[in-house]
Amino acid sequence: MAPEDLNAQILRLLRRNARMSATEMAARLDVTAEAVAEAVAQMETNSTIMGYSAVINADRLPEQEVRAIIEVEVQPQRDGGFDNVAMRISKFPEVHSVYLVSGRYDLRLEVVGTSLQDIGSFVASKLASQEGVKATATHFLLKKYKEAGVKLQEDEQYERLKVVP
Repeated sequence: MAPEDLNAQILRLLRRNARMSATEMAARLDVTAEAVAEAVAQMETNSTIMGYSAVINADRLPEQEVRAIIEVEVQPQRDGGFDNVAMRISKFPEVHSVYLVSGRYDLRLEVVGTSLQDIGSFVASKLASQEGVKATATHFLLKKYKEAGVKLQEDEQYERLKVVP
């Protein structure tokens, strides 16, 4: 198997289960565990793999967190475009993710706080005052159904109602 193909297959498996062992991946891909371990180490070194994370069902946690999607309209900066503003915003601890997107707004943030007021305060005092930020739109997440390819709830059993004449 070509190294690029092996890397792609390993990444596919790790996306589904980041805890999968090199031995299990090797068995599935019909290569040696050493080849898998070497490929993973190389991808970690060259920053193809930058970390591992768990998909957590926040409904099961004792402390509740509030998440929001915040769309940000940016005035691009000379010699940096959107990158300088995005990198500055990404340094805030409340910011979980930052994406450059197409459409009316330029950046999409996922922000985590302890309350609606906490996120509102972040937007008002930290985000809106950033140089280059022209406008924001905040959308609070009410319920997650699927994250990172993992369903967070079991499918409900659907039973068709009986109609009697």
